[in-house]
Amino acid sequence: MTGLEWGLLAAIVVLAAAVLAGLVFGARTLRQLTVPASTPVPTEEDPAFVAARDRQEQSLAALRTAADEASSAVEQAKAAAAAARTDAAAAKAEASAARAEARRVLDAARAEADTILERAHRQAEAEAEQVRAAARRSGEREIAMLSRTVKEQSVELDRRGQRMDERERQHAEEADRVAERDRRLSATAAELAERKAALAAREADLVEAEDRWLRELERVAGLTAEAARGELVEAIEGQAKREAAILVRDIEADARNTADQRARHIVVDAIQRVASEQTAESVVSVLHLPGDEMKGRIIGREGRNIRAFESVTGVNLIIDDTPEAVLLSCFDPVRREIGRLTLEKLVLDGRIHPHRIEEVFETAKQEVEQLCQRAAEDALVDVGITEIHPELTTLLGRLRYRTSYGQNVLKHLVETAHIAGVMAAELRLDVPLIKRCAFLHDIGKALTHEVEGSHALIGADVARKYGESEDVVHAIEAHHNEVAPQTVEAVLTQASDACSGGRPGARRESLEAYVKRLERIEEIAAGKLGVEKVFAMQAGREIRVMVKPDDVDDIGAAVLARDVAKQIEEELTYPGQIRVTVVRESRVTEIAR
Repeated sequence: MTGLEWGLLAAIVVLAAAVLAGLVFGARTLRQLTVPASTPVPTEEDPAFVAARDRQEQSLAALRTAADEASSAVEQAKAAAAAARTDAAAAKAEASAARAEARRVLDAARAEADTILERAHRQAEAEAEQVRAAARRSGEREIAMLSRTVKEQSVELDRRGQRMDERERQHAEEADRVAERDRRLSATAAELAERKAALAAREADLVEAEDRWLRELERVAGLTAEAARGELVEAIEGQAKREAAILVRDIEADARNTADQRARHIVVDAIQRVASEQTAESVVSVLHLPGDEMKGRIIGREGRNIRAFESVTGVNLIIDDTPEAVLLSCFDPVRREIGRLTLEKLVLDGRIHPHRIEEVFETAKQEVEQLCQRAAEDALVDVGITEIHPELTTLLGRLRYRTSYGQNVLKHLVETAHIAGVMAAELRLDVPLIKRCAFLHDIGKALTHEVEGSHALIGADVARKYGESEDVVHAIEAHHNEVAPQTVEAVLTQASDACSGGRPGARRESLEAYVKRLERIEEIAAGKLGVEKVFAMQAGREIRVMVKPDDVDDIGAAVLARDVAKQIEEELTYPGQIRVTVVRESRVTEIAR
């Protein structure tokens, strides 16, 4: 019997014991309630009797109820026992089926395992057989290879033995030849010794005969050998001097006749072989707009945008009736380009107000610096210079927007370098060195606003500072004759500079004088105390001076304007009038957090 059956049996026994105990208790209670016949029956009116009877009736009712519950519990226990027996039978059947299934699975597993083992044994035997066959074939191949190797080695040993025998025979023959040569050399040495003795005797006889011959010549000529040699040398020297003088005279005459023609040919050929694009720089740039309504946004409410633009960039903005275009006027090409890029970015962005103008101006300024750096690198590649100090490259980039008499300085340097290279090639000189001298000769013009002095001497100091050779430094400082040229590189640098700047259409005197006048106007105003920015506008007819509001008050601004105007009158010559405008602006900025 299973544990479940034992549990059910124990429950049934407990219930039966509880029922028997209830029955015994009920019987005992009934026995106590039974009244003997001899006991007098109380009357109905006795309260004690009535109360006792009620209690007995309630006890009987409770006993009956308990008997009924016990009988129902017995019935439930019997039903539970029957169900338990049924479940136990079902469990036995399932257990029997499970044991049968387990025996079947176990038998199948054993059969499959036997099959797998048998298959594995067969496969192992087959693989072992294959391995043995492969080992047998490999062994046969190795044996065949070893046999071939042994045969080849034996053949090689035979060949080596034959070669050794041949070498021994050759060595023996060589030894015989060497012995024969030694015998011949010994005989030849003996013969040479005899000949040497004979030659020494003959040489002594010849010396004695030569002395007798010289004494006889001196007796006949009446001169000694030294005197005759001196007369001969003097005669030959005089003849050589006459011939050399005639040759030098002919060479000088030919050089004078052909030097000018040759020099002109070299210069013309150099200029013709250099094709450079050169136009005079303008002081006005045109910016095309997407529509005329953009002009109103550029001007701004009560003109605040255009005033802010001109104050920040220093470029005069001209807005006229030209459809979909505005003009930017400024004598400084770098400043004008920065202003053009700033206005172009503002038009593309659409947000135009004073604070945005300042932000875009800084961005455009950085872009122009990058353009200058790229222009310098392109010029170096064009000329063929690869090794140069980075600071010199930066200075060359500044020359992208610098002009000299209307000629772009950076393009002038490239053109001068090419002309100098052609001349050097014609004269068979060091072409890279001369091109480097010509390319760097105007490097000082990038610092003429910052350092006092001639741009030739400034450029020489800069080149010496950044490691250029003395030939290059001398060519730079001597190209305007501040220092006398001492080398052919300096002379060719002067010539190429003159060819580039002196050809028709290369330069204009009026533009250079105009630019210098505007620069001087700005320098006069910038030298005053409290001045922050200075911008020359309207082709030099107006100058705007931005002062620091903390350093200059309203009365000081009026005095500053009068002083600047008076100094301009005293130092400069100009047509018409120049208006001096001093701008004093105060700004208060707070941040809302």
